[in-house]
Amino acid sequence: MNGNGSEANGALAVSMRDVTKVYQMGEVEVHALRGVSVDLEVGGFLVLLGPSGSGKSTLLNILGGLDVPTSGQVLYRGQDLTRADEGELTRYRRRRVGFVFQFYNLIPSLTARENVELVTEISEDPLPAQEALDIVGLADRSSHFPSQMSGGEQQRVAIARAIAKRPDILLCDEPTGALDITTGIQVLEALERVNRDYGATTAIITHNAAIATIADRVVSLADGRISRQHVNETRAAASTIQW
Repeated sequence: MNGNGSEANGALAVSMRDVTKVYQMGEVEVHALRGVSVDLEVGGFLVLLGPSGSGKSTLLNILGGLDVPTSGQVLYRGQDLTRADEGELTRYRRRRVGFVFQFYNLIPSLTARENVELVTEISEDPLPAQEALDIVGLADRSSHFPSQMSGGEQQRVAIARAIAKRPDILLCDEPTGALDITTGIQVLEALERVNRDYGATTAIITHNAAIATIADRVVSLADGRISRQHVNETRAAASTIQW
């Protein structure tokens, strides 16, 4: 992570142009994305809204190099990811992208700090694990195991693990989907801080429209297409939202 989100000046971290994704399910073709174009501005905060099956997760996976489009182009700071081989995509995922998923994927036998250290051991210039935990408000829980932590705390450990590699881009797939409103807001506040103070370009996918108010920009999807885009003139603080 580098710089502050306010320094973005409209520069693009990732740009998708006319991206389609077709999955072959036996004899049936499933069109997950149908000509989608989306930009992630450096230091920006994007929320992707839409019901289940609208293409949100497919879009996020393509942005993060976990999947490749059937057609179209994906650029990371001008680098054409659609022409990258598997080794180049692996380096992109490892060095540039942090992922946070709905289910925390923590290793039960490791403490919070040890779960974060799994990432710092393979990163080029990582944050110390304890510093990453401090960013998400869990400095005093670093020696606790996942079973000793609430769902919200486990999700914040997952965020600490994602940001410990200092990613340019932080991609979050339903990060509050398994949480109640109180713990969900704590998670969103951690993501706000990472975006604001550390300049990580952040994208969250959710079906919860209330979360859209904390973003710079909101993109709504339906049936694999963008149905609406709008810019929030002012961003709401996560602590003020209700759902």
